[in-house]
Amino acid sequence: MAGIKEIRTHIKSVEQTLKITNAMYLISSSKLRKTRQQLTHVEPYFLKISSTIGDILQHSPEIENRFFDKRPEIGPEKRQVGFLVITGDKGLAGAYNHNIVKLAEERMAQVSNPSLFVVGQAGRVYFAERGIPIDCEFLYTAQDPTVGRARDMAELMIQHYLDKNLDEVYVIFTKMVNSFQLEPTIYKVLPLDKDVFPTSPSRPGSYNRDVTYVPSVRAVMDRLVPGYLKGILFGAMVESYCSEQNARMTAMKSSSDNARMMLQTLQLAYNQARQSAITQEITEVVGGAQAAQENFEEADTQWEN
Repeated sequence: MAGIKEIRTHIKSVEQTLKITNAMYLISSSKLRKTRQQLTHVEPYFLKISSTIGDILQHSPEIENRFFDKRPEIGPEKRQVGFLVITGDKGLAGAYNHNIVKLAEERMAQVSNPSLFVVGQAGRVYFAERGIPIDCEFLYTAQDPTVGRARDMAELMIQHYLDKNLDEVYVIFTKMVNSFQLEPTIYKVLPLDKDVFPTSPSRPGSYNRDVTYVPSVRAVMDRLVPGYLKGILFGAMVESYCSEQNARMTAMKSSSDNARMMLQTLQLAYNQARQSAITQEITEVVGGAQAAQENFEEADTQWEN
């Protein structure tokens, strides 16, 4: 059994660890709540853009737009496919980063000409260590998802697509289904699919009158689509950030619970070691007293003789 001093030192170490993990749990909880509110505030704007695009497609089904061009003349072996992978900047979040980079590797292995765009230090380090070339890195974005950063990313993806450097663009992120389920997800950003936008006449907010687009349908779509893509990327970043914080909360709660259980075990071991030490001291005192008594009796007997 370990000594009392050693057990006491171990207890202090675990108590310090418990303070850190508990503080990280509370910080992640606060960040998760704040980011969710941020998404709630801007979500109606992007939903309105999506519904407007759906209305345009409903009343102008014959419309042709460059953002819907699937480029069927380019075969699978020649298609340039871009993957925007969103990871975290930090660890201590369970399997959050591992799951997303593994999904990215699997999907990149399925295409002939992949291009990699990384958000987050964890993803950058992972791909760099394995010699996988990164076409662009978005630094300091994973921990601060803002509409401005989403706009910059969307503009870069759009420019690559319009310049035909990329024929398809996907975003790979982690979706928080609920507090207990985090799902690595891949979503197609470009080219757009008309089926994504509902065009049912019974859809709330739809209209049945003729509409004139000024200056033209093409110009209106060219202004709306970048905003829609910006909303997709912003939503993906927020979902990833919320998933990261939720994963960290889960990991820190598990660590805190384990630390408390360890403290109970160590406290029991400390009490047992202390009781053993006290019992040994009492035994030594009693043994010493008995030896002294025997010596005294022996000396007394010799003096009488």
